[in-house]
Amino acid sequence: MIRSLFFGVFILVSLPAFCQKEAGQTTSFIVSGDVKSPVTITLNDILKSPEMAIGDVIITNHLGEKKSEQKAIKGVRLKDILASVELNNESPKVLSEYYFACKATDGYLVVYSWNEIFNSPSGESVYLITSKNGVSAKDLEESILMISPKDYKTGRRYIKSLASIEVKRAQ
Repeated sequence: MIRSLFFGVFILVSLPAFCQKEAGQTTSFIVSGDVKSPVTITLNDILKSPEMAIGDVIITNHLGEKKSEQKAIKGVRLKDILASVELNNESPKVLSEYYFACKATDGYLVVYSWNEIFNSPSGESVYLITSKNGVSAKDLEESILMISPKDYKTGRRYIKSLASIEVKRAQ
C-alpha cells in the first residue's frame, strides 16, 4: 500500500517534467492578426538585414538573478522587420491601440505595445538575434531568438524559438 501511494505521488510530481515541450529551432515566424495580409519572416530574411553589434548581455530572471551570459550578440531591430507589415488601421490616431504578442514554440509569450516598438527609445533595442558567442543564428539550437537587452530583468522578454507575432488591437 505504501509503495503504491509513493509511486502515485512520484508520477504526479514527475508528470509536468515529461509534458514540458522542447523549444527546438525555428527558421521562420508569421506575423498575423490585425494586419492587411499575414507575412512570413524567414531566418534568411533576418540574416540579410543590416545587423548591429549588441555586445554581451547578462540574462536575469524576474528577481534580477543571473541565469546566463550571452556574449558578442549581434542582431536586427524588430521594428525594422515589422516596418513592412501593414496594420488594419483606419487612421494613424489608433496606432496606440495596437500591440504585438510574440510567442515561442513552447508557448512562452511576450507583449510589446506599438508605442514601445515604434514611438519610444525602447524600440531601438528590441532585437532578433543574428549571432551570439560567434555562432550564426542558423546554427543555434534555439533560434529565432529575440531579446530586449535594456530591460532591467532581461530574461522576462528573452524569447527562444520565436514562432509567431500576432498583432492585436486593444478594445
